[in-house]
Amino acid sequence: MAIMGWRARAVQPLFGRIARAGAVATLAVVAACSNRSVPRPVTAAAPPPVIAAPSKPVAPPQAAQNRVALLVPLTGSNAAVGQSIANAANLALLDVGDSRINLRIYDTASGGAAAAATKATGEGARLILGPLLAADVRAVQGVAGGIPVVSFSNDAALAGDDTFVMGFQPGQSIARVVGYARSRGIERFAALVPAGVYGQRAATAFVRAVEANGGKAVAVTTYTREPAKLLAAVRTVTAFDARKAAAGRSASLRPDGSVVALTAKLPPVGFQALLIADSGAVASAVVPALVQFGVPVGSVQLLGTELWNNEPAIRTARGLHGALFASVADEKFGQLAGRYRGKYGSTPSRLASLGYDAVLLVNSVAGRWPLGQPFPRALLTAPDGYSGIDGVFRFGSGGVAERGLEVQQVGTGTVAPAPRSFRAAN
Repeated sequence: MAIMGWRARAVQPLFGRIARAGAVATLAVVAACSNRSVPRPVTAAAPPPVIAAPSKPVAPPQAAQNRVALLVPLTGSNAAVGQSIANAANLALLDVGDSRINLRIYDTASGGAAAAATKATGEGARLILGPLLAADVRAVQGVAGGIPVVSFSNDAALAGDDTFVMGFQPGQSIARVVGYARSRGIERFAALVPAGVYGQRAATAFVRAVEANGGKAVAVTTYTREPAKLLAAVRTVTAFDARKAAAGRSASLRPDGSVVALTAKLPPVGFQALLIADSGAVASAVVPALVQFGVPVGSVQLLGTELWNNEPAIRTARGLHGALFASVADEKFGQLAGRYRGKYGSTPSRLASLGYDAVLLVNSVAGRWPLGQPFPRALLTAPDGYSGIDGVFRFGSGGVAERGLEVQQVGTGTVAPAPRSFRAAN
């Protein structure tokens, strides 16, 4: 489906009665002295107006615009997110008021992302914004035919050639929060990461960030999202059995696998900060498990990822008060969300900012994009980048969006603001 983008009476002098009477008498004498009729003058008819044919056909307004396709799921299980992105993109068009861009929206869920991209390019799109899912990006890459694709996915592996990845990167979030923790004197770090691609990348980013900041990664433990498996992972990462043995105590487990509180004091864990590379809900479940294995609340610094910023409830989650995580700043998004609710009557997904900022990016280069020409791909990698609802961002040579991130503390708010420009960050 496509949504098309964007006037005498003449007033006689009033004479006195005498003047009118004199005038009437004079006219009567003139008429009486005339024995023949006086022919009236003949006035030639005015020629019809000549309408010159225009030198060039008058094109409809949209022909003077460059077409941009927005590919998002408008139906199916991800419809709410896709609709939020599309509505925010349209809101951005209204805000910038620029008629040089003709944005058309295509549903990637109803007939598939490849079909949506084929239709978009067939209708003249020279730039594709989206899609959202990694699998859809791969499908679009196969039919884009050299047209730049600015994807909303967070899968950095998709970037390269004509594909740019705009989604939030866990590696950048982890590097930022680890760097901040290190600046606060923390030296020894551990991590709990979920099984799967996200967890693998989070683990790699964690080790690199710790080493880059001069710290020491003492443990990285992987788990699957099952209560028993998560509990076992916490037991492993805390080295509970070794610490218990050092305290001279034997194991005491309940049938559900939890540990009976020990009366003897256990040695402290070998790390000062623990990264939980998962949602806030998972992090909240980790806290009581830490207590069971002899790690009291507040005894280690908990760290999170950009995923926490998608969960408003994280601000009041039990046991996470004081935890740190890095993400894009939320102030401008809060303003956008308020305007969004006023216009559309619903609360947008946190990912709606991707649609808004993508349109801001296109608008910022619209004056340097000649009508009817390919999109100027080189402008995407401008070193100073762009600014939007989520702050400053730029695409490096690898095609992945680098972002200015802030550090937030649960229960406190921002403790390290995001840079306003990349010059300030460098």
